[in-house]
Amino acid sequence: MQQQSNCIIEASRACFNTCCVNLPHEDEIKPGKVAVVVDPRRGFASAIISSLQRTTDFTNPESLPSLQDVLSGLNAAFPCYSRTVLADDIRAREYHLSNHVCLDYVGNGLFSHSQVQSSILSAEMGSTTSSAFSNAPFFNISCNSMNLNSYLNHKVDESDFQASLRARITEYMNLFEEEYAVVFTANQASAFKLIADSYPFNSNQSLLTVYDYENEAVQAMVDSATNQGARAQSAAFIWPNFRIDSRKLRKQIASKSNTRNRGRGLFVFPLQSRMTGVRYSYQWMNLARGHGWHVLLDTCALGAKDMETLGLSLFQPDFLIGSFFKVFGLNPSGFCCLFIRKSRVSDLTQLSTTMGIISLIPAVNEAPQCREFKINQQKDPSSSKTTEVNTEHETLIEENPQFRGLDHADQLGLILISSRVRCLVNWLVNAFLSLRHPHSGSGPSLIRIYGPRIKLDRGPAIAFNVYDWEGERVDPNLVQKLADRNNISLSCGFLKNICFPKNSEQEKETLLEMRNREEKRKTKQDWGLWVASISIGMLSNFEDVYRVWGFVSRFLDADFVEKERWRYTALNQTTVEI
Repeated sequence: MQQQSNCIIEASRACFNTCCVNLPHEDEIKPGKVAVVVDPRRGFASAIISSLQRTTDFTNPESLPSLQDVLSGLNAAFPCYSRTVLADDIRAREYHLSNHVCLDYVGNGLFSHSQVQSSILSAEMGSTTSSAFSNAPFFNISCNSMNLNSYLNHKVDESDFQASLRARITEYMNLFEEEYAVVFTANQASAFKLIADSYPFNSNQSLLTVYDYENEAVQAMVDSATNQGARAQSAAFIWPNFRIDSRKLRKQIASKSNTRNRGRGLFVFPLQSRMTGVRYSYQWMNLARGHGWHVLLDTCALGAKDMETLGLSLFQPDFLIGSFFKVFGLNPSGFCCLFIRKSRVSDLTQLSTTMGIISLIPAVNEAPQCREFKINQQKDPSSSKTTEVNTEHETLIEENPQFRGLDHADQLGLILISSRVRCLVNWLVNAFLSLRHPHSGSGPSLIRIYGPRIKLDRGPAIAFNVYDWEGERVDPNLVQKLADRNNISLSCGFLKNICFPKNSEQEKETLLEMRNREEKRKTKQDWGLWVASISIGMLSNFEDVYRVWGFVSRFLDADFVEKERWRYTALNQTTVEI
């Protein structure tokens, strides 16, 4: 249990760091000097606001201070941010993201951009036709024809590559192979549907989910469960901060309806919202388990190392789902991992589902020719892993995929990553709220944020909409498209399951819209709100959030959209959909 104890120690340090961000650094405390501890929740918001060094709101794009000025303000308000430069070094050396702002997806990257280049070079040297390997990935995916129950109960041959990847990911997720079986799936939707198709929903079990936005993967599970006769329910979220309606969720968890001897059903729980950045208490899992629910923990919205803040030995989820992509900023494609507690395998049914389970096999660029050269063992100074040196060509060839992206997360550590992300996301929230249309007085600002604003423990995602000078919302799909033209990747989503207080009925009528206006049916789940969203990760830097702020500020110009239309028409664009 040494691994678990070390993770708990680091997690406790991270919690201490989170709750005490205003504590002086140990190097700043002189002998005999008493450290004055300030309530962090009282001073955090004011420090974030002062870091922008503003006395008035910004009413036009030209009034924004320079990147260096606001960065200096952030470092002055939060010296801890300047101590996260290791992330900047890794980003500059390994990922080459200087020209593009990637804030449109979350997950865990397996490899780095420089690792891709190294692999391609190695393949080219080992083959007479370099073009055969110019676009080769690190692994290929093949579909598996077995259903989930058979896959788990029969030994399946796997490549050495898949075995090493499985072991590395299990370690990274702070899990133990003795406790959890691992299933690789094509994507998040496949993982959810595999569980839904194999879980005994046909015995009057219930499904209870906790999502404040439309999630296609969760919807696939809901559809499968209801087709089997299950009762599907969802938690509700209170407008406008999107906190869980605790009274309703407790009632749903404790409800005795549809209860049989085999338990109440499946409780699907993410630790935070992928769209709004709201974080949820771990204790909901304990409450659900105490009332007989099986728990599926969705970790796809978590950032790097976040799993180390969760004492899995205390909560013991029955299922976990995590997402992994190949290279951050280059290729977001990848796969999902479905973790199933081995003691729960016997509870799954033996349906004939074959879609979704995959096997990972070595890519073609791991050709035998690459291993025919004489090699020497050498340590890579940028990693603790061993590499092979091709002495004939004096070029490094990796002995195996080092999964360098995961190594970088381990190198940075939970405390550094959480401190960095906390500063960036809260600074951007404050910067967004500082943008106001000219002569708007106390009217609506340019940006409306849904979910927490400046908050010490908010998640790294921000859901927002842009409003013009007349108070009309700008289509978030248009915001996304214009951002993309400026090399900024945002995402769009549909917030749902919203609970409005009684005094907000008029606002409810104004804001809510149908997810698909062409549908004739108008069920409760069809109503919600389209928003733009960004997600900040361990490799995001201050320039990223500053560029997003600068882009959004351009909507202060009432003619910005029309100017974009003419600009792209002048560039001979065949279609201008704005």
